[in-house]
Amino acid sequence: MTRAVIFDMFETLITHYHSPLYFGKQMAEDARIPEDKFRSLWSPTEYTRTIGKLTLEEVLETILKECHCYTETLLKEIVEKRIAAKEECFRHLHSEIIPMLLALKKKGFLIGLISNCFSEEAEVIRRSELFPYFDAVYLSYEQGIQKPEVEIFQRCMDSLFVKAEECIYVGDGGSNELEAAGKLGMRAVQATWYLQEGTTQPSKRKQNFLQMEKPLDVLKFVDMQANKD
Repeated sequence: MTRAVIFDMFETLITHYHSPLYFGKQMAEDARIPEDKFRSLWSPTEYTRTIGKLTLEEVLETILKECHCYTETLLKEIVEKRIAAKEECFRHLHSEIIPMLLALKKKGFLIGLISNCFSEEAEVIRRSELFPYFDAVYLSYEQGIQKPEVEIFQRCMDSLFVKAEECIYVGDGGSNELEAAGKLGMRAVQATWYLQEGTTQPSKRKQNFLQMEKPLDVLKFVDMQANKD
């Protein structure tokens, strides 16, 4: 019996690619640091930022000092632009995201969120208009572990008081999340409505998983599974 639907956040409920990006390239430009130099210092921190060992501010301060361009004003400017870019993602939701979440709530399904994220993203997620729809929120930055580690999925399920076979997991497929959810016994499906093939988006279609072309397809799939159960 399906009791819960657990979502990924980035490129599933929201996307970076419908609004201006503010990634390493853009931060390097604002700091007037060569992009390759900036990335050589920024990229190795990804894992420690994802599991809550370093904040955005801490990493940027170190980089700016290493490159001899640190000022409090510059640090603040880059941090504010980074946070604003993350907030902007929530202003470009697929038109069916909120109707889908509302319908799931009305039908009595529990809704969970498992997201790999950084300090600035955790902050924005908790302030977002989507946050009230979730019955359980498990963010890697706060949990100290990330997908595809089994433990973060298990913690979310435990919080919802559901078993894996009672869950549908919906994600874009990054971080081997679909494979991990499937191995646990969840029904894992791929969200493809934000996918822009031929772009720099990291995730691609995964033919081993059922693909949802628009958010309301998830609702149809959940209803179909509930009827089977």
